[in-house]
Amino acid sequence: MTLQQPLEPVVDVADAGTLGPPNPHIRRSRADRWAAGLMLGIPAAFVIGLVWIPTVFTVVLSFARWDGIGGVSSIEWVGAQNYVDAFQAYPPFQEALRNNVLWLVFLFVFPTVLGVLLAVLLDKGLRGSRIYQSIFYIPVVLSMALVGFIWQLIYSPDGGVLNTALGTDIDWLGDPDINIWAVMVAASWRHAGYIMLLYLAGLKAIDPSVREAALMDGAGPVRTFFQVVFPLMKPTNLLIVVITVIEALRAFDLVWVINKGRNGLELISALVTANVVGEAGRVGFGSALATMMLAISLVMIAAYLWIVMRSKD
Repeated sequence: MTLQQPLEPVVDVADAGTLGPPNPHIRRSRADRWAAGLMLGIPAAFVIGLVWIPTVFTVVLSFARWDGIGGVSSIEWVGAQNYVDAFQAYPPFQEALRNNVLWLVFLFVFPTVLGVLLAVLLDKGLRGSRIYQSIFYIPVVLSMALVGFIWQLIYSPDGGVLNTALGTDIDWLGDPDINIWAVMVAASWRHAGYIMLLYLAGLKAIDPSVREAALMDGAGPVRTFFQVVFPLMKPTNLLIVVITVIEALRAFDLVWVINKGRNGLELISALVTANVVGEAGRVGFGSALATMMLAISLVMIAAYLWIVMRSKD
């Protein structure tokens, strides 16, 4: 009596790739390794060369006094004196700091809330929502410099759209008592569309059954949003906070186009440019201002990453 050999399982070639992880010992061709190296190496080289190396040099030069003209031997190391001077001996910095805080509060209270409201309304599937999304998002694709030129035409004291509509002759951008408010409105025109798009993407990712369950439990639309949807949007909410803070810090193009960040439009980013590439030629001092902006941004980004990573544990 002969024993029958067990039949080997038949494996479908199409399903062979789903039976387990790929063999890590498979040798790849030289062309594949070169392609992978180029796709990873070229972007990494650009990031290191254009972002990280200049950032490190900026931080290092923030502890020096240098006009940017002489060689390395002309650099005078002054420790933290640039930071002390920024707070104690440079009045424009105090004004710029106040304007940046005002800019941040304004972005949070008005365009950020408006962007969230627009996203919630568009998420309801209103008729023509695609058209509305395009209209609100158009300013986002425009550069801030172009936004500045557009709003200069609106605010122009001589035949500007706003003065013509109101029948006034107010110098919206030249009056230091009101120009910061006028510029923040122009910045809000762009920021609201950006927040709308981010929040709308987050709302689309929420399972519709969650909202349906809340409505079946008797919760109205407002209560459903604040007690169910809003907590689920925590990652998006944190991202919006970080983006708004960074936008308030790096606000530059708009005020520079108008009057180079002077006469009531002082911002930290404009002071950095004025000191580094302006007639003052104070590269070390400008680097100290830039480093302070970098530190605030990194704190916000680190807090965002920490909260997100902690929520996934």
